Amino acid sequence: MKIAIINGPNLNLLGKREPEIYGYETFEDHFKKLKEQFPSVEFNYFQSNVEGELIDAIQQFGFMADGIIFNPGGYTHTSIALGDVVAAVPAKVVEVHISNIFNREDFRKYSYISAKCVGVISGLGLKGYELGVRFFIEKNN
Repeated sequence: MKIAIINGPNLNLLGKREPEIYGYETFEDHFKKLKEQFPSVEFNYFQSNVEGELIDAIQQFGFMADGIIFNPGGYTHTSIALGDVVAAVPAKVVEVHISNIFNREDFRKYSYISAKCVGVISGLGLKGYELGVRFFIEKNN
C-alpha cells in the first residue's frame, strides 16, 4: 500500500509554531513514528509553503498512491485550485487538520477542500494522520 502525506504552509514549523495549538513534536519526528507503526505502508511525504507546488504534488501522487492524507494548512480556506486538483486525481484524499478548525476563527470554518475528500479529520492533533493511515489500510483490506 502506498500513502502520500502532503502538508501545506507553515507545517514545516510544527514543534516551534504556536505549540499550545499544534504541539511540540516536529512533523519529521511524527513521520518516523508513522513509518515504524505501519511498516507495510510505503509512505511518501511532501511539504510546501507554495500553493502551486502542492498542486503539483497532488497531481504526482494522486496517480500513484492508494491514498493521500492532505493537510492544506491556511490554503484550506482560500484555495479553489487545491479543491479542484483533489477532485481531478483518482487517489482518495483524507483532509487532516491538527487543530479543530471549527473551534477557531470564523474564516477557518470553511474548507474549499473538504467536499472533494472522502473524509475530514479535525482537532485530534497529530493523531489525525495515524487515523487517516488506518482508514486507508482498512478500506483496502
